[in-house]
Amino acid sequence: MSQSNGRPPGRGPSGERHRGAVTLRNQAIPTSTADQRLLDSRGRGDWKTKDAWRALRILSEFVEGFDTLADLPPAVSVFGSARSKPESPECRLAEELGGALARAGYAVITGGGPGVMEAANRGAGEAGGLSVGLGIELPFEQGLNDWVDLAIDFRYFFARKTMFVKYAQAFVVLPGGFGTMDELFEALTLVQTGKVTRFPVVLMGVDYWRGLLDWLRDTMAADGKIGPNDLELICLTDDVNEAVRHIVEAEAVLSAEQEAVREDAVARVAADQRAAAEAAPEGPAEQG
Repeated sequence: MSQSNGRPPGRGPSGERHRGAVTLRNQAIPTSTADQRLLDSRGRGDWKTKDAWRALRILSEFVEGFDTLADLPPAVSVFGSARSKPESPECRLAEELGGALARAGYAVITGGGPGVMEAANRGAGEAGGLSVGLGIELPFEQGLNDWVDLAIDFRYFFARKTMFVKYAQAFVVLPGGFGTMDELFEALTLVQTGKVTRFPVVLMGVDYWRGLLDWLRDTMAADGKIGPNDLELICLTDDVNEAVRHIVEAEAVLSAEQEAVREDAVARVAADQRAAAEAAPEGPAEQG
């Protein structure tokens, strides 16, 4: 039996794509994505005529993202599989996590899709928190889940990734596939190399991630490909309260360090001013 609820094949929500103010359906939907067309080296002939215009479109995505998210409260980006079923352990964990983050005062940012993303958005929404979805144009359109309060659809992965990092105080990564691994290792690389201010990366799903962490420790670290302290960038837990506490405490430590740096800078400026005043020659004696 058809599952289309009376709709012709390819029509309705499953045959729809959004590009900002533009909605495409059915035959109007292109067979490739904007990322694919940008990165395809076989189309060299039109680079001079099209890539300059693409640069403006890319810029518009950054402007739209920055403008929309500028007033976002402290937030945590949550990643995980779009393929996970609602009754799966990771979806139940993501929903509990979303609620706990919202009660701790954080907005929850996801990719806005189904599976783990929807569960985290739902947990945040039901707890009264702000639920954000950063969607992406894909050949297999997913659409934004119903629990997203604030949504942005992106054409380009790199613009979207910037928003995940720029507006998050932490990453929480639940079981997922290639996309989830991509986000995880990009975050770890940015923190490890100092390209972003240190922020916590939490892995949830101990059984799922144990094999990866064993390999990182026993192969990558043992062979000197990462430093002995790099694995400390990751917090592994199945306890939602521990995950949230780790994020809150890390933020408090970072805030204290930044405040100490500011106080030290103020003290140095004051000391320099005093030294300059003491070294200044006295004015000529008054003639009387």
